[in-house]
Formats: sequence, structure tokens, C-alpha cells
Amino acid sequence: MATIDRAGLRDRIQATLDANADVRRQAELDLKYAEEQPGFSNSLLDVLEAEQEPQIRLSAVVYLKNHVVRAWCPEETNQKPIPDLEKETFRGRLLPILAASQSQVRQQLIPTLQKILHFDFPEKWPTFLEITMQLLNTNEATSVFAGLQCLLGICRVYRFKSAENRGDFDNIVAVSFPQLLNIGTRLVDESSNEAGEMLRIVMKAYKHATYFELPPHLREHEPIVGWCSLFLRVIAKEAPPEALSDDVDEREANHWWKAKKWAYANLNRLFVRYGNPSTLQKSHGDHYADFSKNFITNFAPEILQAYLQQIEKWVAKTTWLSKPCLSFTLSYLDECVKPKSMWVHLKPHLDNLVAHFLFPILCQSDEDLELFETDPPEYLHRKLNFYEEVSAPDVAATNFLVTLTKSRKKQTFTILNFVNGIVNKYESAPDEQKSPREKEGALRMIGTLSSVILAKKSPIADQVEYFFVRHVFPEFRSPHGYLRARACDTLEKFEQLNFKDPNNLIIIYRNILESMADPDLPVRVEAALALQPLIRHDIIRNAMQQNIPQIMQQLLKLANEVDVDALANVMEDFVEVFAAELTPFAVALTEQLRDTYLRIVRELVERNQSKDGGESYGDVLDDKSITALGVLQTIGTLILTLESTPDVLAHLETILMPVITVTLENKLYDLYNEIFEIIDSCTFSAKKISPTMWQAFELIHQTFKGGAELYLEDMLPALDNFVAYGSETLVQHPAYLDAIVGMVDDIFRDEKVGGVDRICGCKLAEAVMLNLRGHVDAQIPKFIGLGMTTILNQEAKVKSYRIHLMEMVINAIYYNPTLALHVLESNGWTNKFFSLWFSNIDNFSRVHDKKLSIAAIVSLLTLRADQVPLSVQQGWPRLLQGIVRLFQTLPAALKNREDATKEDFTLEDDFDDDEESGEAWEADTSWAVEADEAEEDVRDESTAYIDFLNEEAQKFGAGTDDDEEELEEESLLETPLDRLEPYGLFRDALLKLQQEQPPLYDSLTKNLTPDEQGVVQSVVHQAEANAVAAAQAQAQVPSQGPSLLPLHVLCCGRIAA
Repeated sequence: MATIDRAGLRDRIQATLDANADVRRQAELDLKYAEEQPGFSNSLLDVLEAEQEPQIRLSAVVYLKNHVVRAWCPEETNQKPIPDLEKETFRGRLLPILAASQSQVRQQLIPTLQKILHFDFPEKWPTFLEITMQLLNTNEATSVFAGLQCLLGICRVYRFKSAENRGDFDNIVAVSFPQLLNIGTRLVDESSNEAGEMLRIVMKAYKHATYFELPPHLREHEPIVGWCSLFLRVIAKEAPPEALSDDVDEREANHWWKAKKWAYANLNRLFVRYGNPSTLQKSHGDHYADFSKNFITNFAPEILQAYLQQIEKWVAKTTWLSKPCLSFTLSYLDECVKPKSMWVHLKPHLDNLVAHFLFPILCQSDEDLELFETDPPEYLHRKLNFYEEVSAPDVAATNFLVTLTKSRKKQTFTILNFVNGIVNKYESAPDEQKSPREKEGALRMIGTLSSVILAKKSPIADQVEYFFVRHVFPEFRSPHGYLRARACDTLEKFEQLNFKDPNNLIIIYRNILESMADPDLPVRVEAALALQPLIRHDIIRNAMQQNIPQIMQQLLKLANEVDVDALANVMEDFVEVFAAELTPFAVALTEQLRDTYLRIVRELVERNQSKDGGESYGDVLDDKSITALGVLQTIGTLILTLESTPDVLAHLETILMPVITVTLENKLYDLYNEIFEIIDSCTFSAKKISPTMWQAFELIHQTFKGGAELYLEDMLPALDNFVAYGSETLVQHPAYLDAIVGMVDDIFRDEKVGGVDRICGCKLAEAVMLNLRGHVDAQIPKFIGLGMTTILNQEAKVKSYRIHLMEMVINAIYYNPTLALHVLESNGWTNKFFSLWFSNIDNFSRVHDKKLSIAAIVSLLTLRADQVPLSVQQGWPRLLQGIVRLFQTLPAALKNREDATKEDFTLEDDFDDDEESGEAWEADTSWAVEADEAEEDVRDESTAYIDFLNEEAQKFGAGTDDDEEELEEESLLETPLDRLEPYGLFRDALLKLQQEQPPLYDSLTKNLTPDEQGVVQSVVHQAEANAVAAAQAQAQVPSQGPSLLPLHVLCCGRIAA
């Protein structure tokens, strides 16, 4: 097709539908060629306008959509761009064609329009709003429909934009929304499917327009009355007969139910984001204070009343509500618990709501029971990952219960009395009259409240054990699988319960072990998850030691039956706690974990290839990815427990190479961090680099060069080990060293990466210079050049980045002062760098920073006078003043590091769940007396947290030194500098200078103040004390050879200032 004409284009589109594969293939090649020619998009519009055949029309519009998505903004793709003149013509023709199109074609044109608006509105399409308003003001349904789609497109463009980025959107809303409200008000009285679809668009336009900010026009009294009235009418409207299909999924997808869903969503968002004074974010406070007071006083109670009327009809079975409608209703009730003005309206209805609304929603549905029998993995996914089901009513009901009992603790008794009534009724009823669904729902309710029931000072915590014995233990033997599963789940929920009778723990353990062999998969999984928290009880942990290999076998078998990420967490815990018992089985266990991982990854890769035509792995984490992640974490934990068994470790490295290879070669980005951690654990635990791990290094390098530069931070610990423990190999194999240096070079030249990644580059360069002393002279000019160029270009806006860049140069000076000074001099950088270094001396705050600067200054003090560059000779005496300052502040830095190390190791032990805000019961809480609970609003912690995040984000965005904290100590960072004794190093250098170059020594020391001279003396004394302590320690432990002295022995000297 040399030129594009409508008939030829139509013919090629028709040929893509041909039964003959060769004809189709040729037609697609012709179209691909035509797509590169000018006029292609407008020729497709010609076909669309004239075509009568539905299939050809649909194919044409799909081609059009794909072409626009790819070529409208070619920066995002590698497609040849549509010329600007062609775009202008296309924009002018698109809307009339959209207005005249049938539903199937329209569905493809809407994303086309959205793509164009995203890039062109308003600057390149200034007439779009005017055309939209003309369409909305006509009396033709098709034109109004197109106008609604256009307005929705505008609202989508501004959906996530905050005030400063919204441009003219507030004016657009003021102009267009009065007519939008008129159209919506007319549509709500209609009953056709088309009217339902149009009403749904009206609801969605409002949703997008108010998603991030509430435009000023919509805060005014008359519009808010009009819109809230419309939403309430939509909610209360009886759904037309065609919206009530027998198929529930079809019913939920109907436009009328979608319109109802968005009406609920809009009312909820108005209240939650803008209309509740107690949850207003600080950033919204000034704008919405008056609006929120008006809303919570005059609108929120009316909305609650309307919701309660719908609940009443649902309970009486005179109306059906979709899952999203039920969820939004429950979310609104949830929001009414904390503000006192709304709690007054909600509280009188609570008993009825719990018994007749919440409880039925929390019980197993017919759909749940069918899944349990026919698709157990899906049942587990639904029950274990319920938080992912954003529109699930039982999730919203659970959230409501938690909010209610945490915020209005007195209501906990209301819930518990109800639960007691259900379980007692079940217990006393004859078998044929028992309702297992109700019992399961009651246990689910009490499990939901576990954190409240067991909280600090809870008056009812000591009654839970009796409840378990009487009402939970019997269900381990229930004939109903879902009740057996719920018994296990309830046990897991009450993991913090301290059983007084050890016999009860033994009963639990036996029941859980039996449940792990249950015929029903959900019971086996729930039992495994319940076993994990039980290991905190000594009696159970001791009993498990005998069975742990068999238990791990069962867990691995389960992991291969169903992808549940929590199972991997259980295995990881067991590997850590029972390390000694599992060591003899480590190799077999690793092989099984490897095989499980390879199976999951194979399924992941196959699924993604079929989903997106062989393209790379998708970004979204799903069940399989999370399960694979958990298996990798278990492997990593297992490796760390085997540090004392090098032979086993070496075997494990070979076993794990397929895991490393398949992950990196298939670019499974979500799993990279764990893979690099495994390589880090293997190399760190072995303290040497095996030939197998050098293969892993080659894979890391290929991965980095293949577009994974942004993962350098994850790679860094492993790369550091390759340099530290593989230095001899790096010297013998220059290609490996070149690869590491090349990674540093690439990270500085890649425009995609930011400061954090380049800091990793600085650290990698430092590892090379510290570990390969005397072997990397050729690389020093490159490292200095990268650091100095970036500093002098003022690219480093953040202090920590500047410090690391300077330390690249300081490391080069420590490595070889003569060579480093030569490089600095030949580029005219010497004076600039020394000025920068010594003016920032107090910013080198960590022990590592101070030791490095001390070591570098000491190396400079070893130079002869004639080796000191002319440009810095005058300032050379500042070297001693700088080192004095470093020694003055070193003890405080050592103390800071010691404290940070302690915190790292004690954080977990000191953490107390009961201290969580809002969890503890008041000491004087009396449940016998009904006090007035509406005295105060309940503080909303989530809003406080969001405000905190916003403040932190603003600080980060400001990017000024004033807002920056000092660099934090990295307690796990190990470098050769850790073995460096700075006091002795300085004393020896000073003595040598005094003996060998007295004039230079005199010129350096004569400018010291008496205080500074005192510091030098203190350092010399401390060096001697350290030497004596080291000699004594050596004499006491002769067999151990040289070793690093404890921190307090080496560097505890308090230097007098």
C-alpha cells in the first residue's frame, strides 16, 4: 500500500478477518506499513464514518485506538509520531463521529479521546469545552451522551491534580456542572438502560471532579443541596426490571446498579474527605472548615437516615443491594462512630444493625460454601486476602466492628452478648436444629475483636480461655469443614492469649496437628497458620522439636497445593526457631524449597507470556509473586542459620543457582531484592566467594547492564561481599574488576537514576579502594573525576549525597595520596576540594566518616614537603586543625553508634503491642453503668498519620540542608576501616613526621592553639593506652591470633577540648 486511500484501507482491515492465516498475516503487515504513512489516523476515521459492516467498523476503531495510544505521544513509545497538522484535523472530526457511534464503537473511541485529552487539553484543544457544552445543551440523546463522555474525559484529566495544578478546572466545573446536574435530575426518573448508562457517567464525572479537591462551586449551598438530593434519589430509586437479572454478576454490572454504586461513593467521599471536621487533613483545614461544619450538621444525618431506610428494606428482603452498595453503606456507618454528632444518630440503631445487618453479612454465603467444596484455593484466597477485596461487604463489616469496639469500648459488650447468645443457642439446640453458619459467623465476629478483647486492662480477657474450651475446642471435630477451619482461624486471631491451664495448650497442639492432615485444604492451611504463633509457648515449642521435620514436610506439601504467601512466613519462622533441629535436613529442605519456587515461577512466566504476548513480567504483585517472595525469604533465613557449617553452605549455593538464574533471566523485578539478599547471605556467611557465586556475580552484572540500574541499592550488599571476600580473584581476573568499576561509571552517567542510586555507586567505589589497596591505581582518576565533576556541577542538592561524593575523593587520598593529589592538581581541583572538605568537617558525623577522614589526613602527613602541591601549601597546617576536630567529636560518634547498635538488637524485644494508641482499656472503665458516650469526638489516628506523611513529604520536597538530619550510623556496614585504630595511626604518623621532617612538623604544629595542642596530647596518650590494652588482650588469648579489640577498649578516650 504505497498511498492510503479509504477503499484500500478498508480492504486490508477486512482481510485481517479472513479465515486464511496467510491472508491475515499479509494484511497485518500492510497495515503496519500504512501506520507509518501520514494521514493514517484520518483515513481510519473515513472508514469509520462510511462503514456499514459492524465487524469491519469494530476492527477499524480498534486499530484507530491502538494507533492513537502508541503514536499520539511517541516519547512514551518508539512509534513514529502523528504529525501536528494531522492531529488538528483528527481532533476536529473525532467528537461528531463519537456522537453518532453505536455502543461497541463508542467504547473504543472513549479511551482514544482520553489519551488525546491527557496530552492536549486545554492548551492544544482550547475549543473542547465549548463543543462539550454545545453537546450537553442539545435535546438529542446521542449528542448529550457524547457531551457527558467529553465532560467525564475532562474530569479524568484533573482527577489526581491538587489545587496548584488544576488550572482552569474550577471554572470548568462552575460552567458545566449546573447543566450536568439538570441532566442527572431528568435521567433519574427514566428507566431505560441507556438512561442508566448516562446517569452512571454523570455520577462518575462528579466522582472524578471531587476526588482530590472539592471545587469552590460544589461547596456552595445550592449546588451541594442539588447534588446530595440527586445522589439520595438515585440510591432510593427502585431498580428497573431489566436491572434485576437472575445472574448476580450480570445484575451488578448493570448501568443502574453502577449508577447507585457511584452515588453511594460520592456521598461517602463528601463526608469522609470534606464533610467531617474531625478527619479533615491539615492541608484542607482552612479551605473546608465551614463546609465540613455545615455538612456534618445538615447533610450527614440525612444521608445516614437514607442509608438506614435502604438497610431496613434489605433486611425485610423487599430490595436487593449490590456488594458495592452494601460496602459503601457499612463504610459510612463506620465513619459515623467517631464524631459525637453522628454517634448520637447511629447509637439507637446499633442492636438491630448488629443482629440483622452485620451478622448476616459476616456469615458464610451460599457462594462461599460452594467455593469451599468446588474451588478450595479460591475460597482461601477470598478468606485470607479479604483485605484486597475492596468492594466486599464482609470486609467493610469487619472494619466497622473494629472501629466500633476500639472507639466506643462499651459497645464491645453489646457485640459479645450477641455472640454469646448465638453460641449458647447452638450449643443447646438438637443437632438437626443447629445452624453451623451462625456458629461460624459468631466465631468470626469474636476473632475480629481479639485485639480489643485482649488489650491492656481489658476486663474480659480472663474469660476468653473458658470461651475457647466451651465453644471453640468442640469445632475441631465439627462435621462441617468451614467450621473446623474457623476454629483454627479463631485460635490464630487470639495468638496473644496466655492460657492458664497448660493442658489446654496440649489439647490445642494435638488438634492443630490433626487439622494439618484434614481432608479439606482450607482446614489444613488454617491449621498451619495457627501453629505459627503457638511456638511462643514453651510447652508447645518443646513438643514441636520432636516433629519439626515432619511439620516442615507438611508445610512444603501445602505450599505446592496452594499459593498462600502466609505459609512461607510460617516456614521462615520455623526455620529460624528450630535451626538446630533442621540443620541435618537443610540440604533436602533447600531442594524442596527450590523446587516449589521454580514451579511457582514457571507458572508466573507462562501466565505473563500468555497475558501480554511474551512481554516482560508485569508490575503488579499477585498471590503467586507474593508466595514466591515468601519462599525466597525462607531460603534466606535458612542460609543465615548455617553460617557455622561451610560444607553445607557450599552445597546450598549449587542447589540455589537455578533459583538465581531463572529470576534474573526472566526479569522478575519484584523478586530481585530477595534474590540479591540470598547471594549476600551465601557470600557473607561463607566469608569467601566460591566459583558458583562468581557465576552469580556474572548474572548480577548482566542484569545490571540489561536495564536494572535502579536495583543497585538492592545489589550493593552482595557486591560489597564480592569485593571484600573476593579481592584476590578480582586482582587475578581484571574482567570482574572492570565489571564492578563499570557499574560505578554507569550509575553516574545514567540520567534515569537519582541521588540514592549514586550514593550506592560511591559506596561501591569506596569498597574497591579500601579492599584492593595497591591494585586499582588505574581507576583512581575515574573515581576522583566522577566525584568532583558531580560536586562542581552542583548536582548534589542533598547533604548525604554531597558527603558520599566527597568521600569518594577522600578514599582516593587514603588509597594513594601522591596519585590523588596529582589527579586533583592536573584538573585544577586541589584547592576547591580541600576548601570543601575542611569547611564540611563537622558534617562527617558517623564513626566511618571520621575514621576515613583521619586516615586520609594521616596519609597526607606522610608526604614530603616537596610533594605538597603549591596551590595548598599555605593551607597545609589546616590538616592538623581538621584532624583535631575529628578526634574531638569521635567519642560522641562512637557512643552514638553503640546506642544505634543496641537499638537495632533490642527493638523487637521492647515492642509492646498493648501500647498502641487507642487499644488500652481505661482503668476505671465500668461496664455496669451506662455513661453518656457522646461527650467527645473520638480522635482519628489515620488523619493524624496522613498529616504526618504530608509534613514529611513537604520537608523532603524542600530539599534544604536545614531540614536534613545527620547521616545515620549503619550498624551492619562492615569495611576495613572497622579494623583501623585511629589513635595509634595518628600518633605513629606524627612521630615519624617529627623525626624525619622536623621543619614540616614545626610548620604544621606552630599554629595550634593551646586547646588543640591538648587534644593532640590526649590522642597520643589514648594511643598508648590502647596499645597497652591490645598487648594485654593478646597475652591473655595467645591461641586466637590478632583480633579486633572491643570498641570501648580501642576508642573510649574522652578527648579534652
